[in-house]
Amino acid sequence: MFKKVLVANRGEIALRIIRACRELDVESVAVYSEADVDSMHVQLADEAVCIGPGPSKDSYLKPDRIIAAAEITGADAIHPGYGFLSENARFADICESAGIVFIGPSADVIRMMGDKATARATAIGNNVPITPGSEIILDPDDALEKAKEIGLPVMIKATAGGGGRGMRPCFKEEEFKSLFQAASNEAMACFGNGDCYLEKLVLNPHHIEFQVIADSHGNFIHLGERDCSMQRRNQKIIEECPSPLISEEMRERMGTASVSLIKAINYQNAGTIEYLVDESGENFYFMEMNTRIQVEHPVTEEVMGCELIKEQIRVASGESLSEHVLEVNPRGHAIECRINAEDPYNNFMPSPGTITHWYAPGGKGVRVDTHVYSGYSVPPYYDSMIAKLIVTGANREIAIARMKRALGEFMISGIKTTIPFQQEILNHPDFAAGKYDIGWVARFLEEKGL
Repeated sequence: MFKKVLVANRGEIALRIIRACRELDVESVAVYSEADVDSMHVQLADEAVCIGPGPSKDSYLKPDRIIAAAEITGADAIHPGYGFLSENARFADICESAGIVFIGPSADVIRMMGDKATARATAIGNNVPITPGSEIILDPDDALEKAKEIGLPVMIKATAGGGGRGMRPCFKEEEFKSLFQAASNEAMACFGNGDCYLEKLVLNPHHIEFQVIADSHGNFIHLGERDCSMQRRNQKIIEECPSPLISEEMRERMGTASVSLIKAINYQNAGTIEYLVDESGENFYFMEMNTRIQVEHPVTEEVMGCELIKEQIRVASGESLSEHVLEVNPRGHAIECRINAEDPYNNFMPSPGTITHWYAPGGKGVRVDTHVYSGYSVPPYYDSMIAKLIVTGANREIAIARMKRALGEFMISGIKTTIPFQQEILNHPDFAAGKYDIGWVARFLEEKGL
């Protein structure tokens, strides 16, 4: 086991990793920007190193500063969390060159699965279903001809995209070139690579992802699925495990495909394979693989009775997966609401500022992952998520009732949050019936005139 792990991230995920390290009797090192000096992860780590100004490009996205912090503090491993450098193959290479373990898959696997076009080809080679599509196409005119061949509507996707960026749905030929250019420009600005490819757009699908994890001892497993269809502009709002859509037969097929894929690429550590499931619930299509921990991993933890961050650290240190993970026994239902500092009734405008009052809900089956507190100032530089509210119940109905109760107990003053909007969703009959897809939020907002 490692002696000291540096956490190359911020916010709730950094605090989550620090707590896991403490329970494993591993020392932790926090890195932080000048804007995060008062963040909880800085206060609770065994050591903390400032790595630059507030903007992430000057701090959390600087590999040299993170490596320097690891060397200064004597850290023998780095956990990247999610976002920032978590899927950066070059950073994984740099860690290896510095003699520091990167807690995640190998740099080669990150490259293979991080490039969406290559990932699609890998899925095809291992008999995992994918939607009709194209290879990378550089010329907009050539891309338009391919789109006509596939048949509109299509999804224009940047091969290096992520988090909803570098993606544009296209329904009309006359809009194609401008949308293609917009997707390419956004991906270039966010990821430094504007190459795009096309996929047939599956109408009214569910977004289903499978949690996978593997070690160096020949154990390759999946830990069930999460339904992430409740999203706006490809940004997830509410997630749940298991999905209300998936049958046992479909779950078996998707799980088998997921495990087959990670075996084929000799994957190690935690990852997530994302699929689209059509509205019939009978067909699924590979979208991409995220070679890191996901924001929504707690719903899997609560249903499967495991701690994925600890398992990541164990696997990276050369240990095998825990016995209770290998023999997992699913129980109940879990739902997660991402609490964002945004105004949902003003086009989800970010709402940075000082939290004047903070009271988090509690009670049976309620978990809050957060790094904020009363008096904390939400900085304007980063993702707007300030907390994750996770509830667990014996079944979906109990979980929904518990989430309604917990959202009602949450009190946050000084900034706007997404809580009122999530309460509307939880109270809608469509959610209660599990009848929603990735377009549901857009239709709901349109009905409300927002």
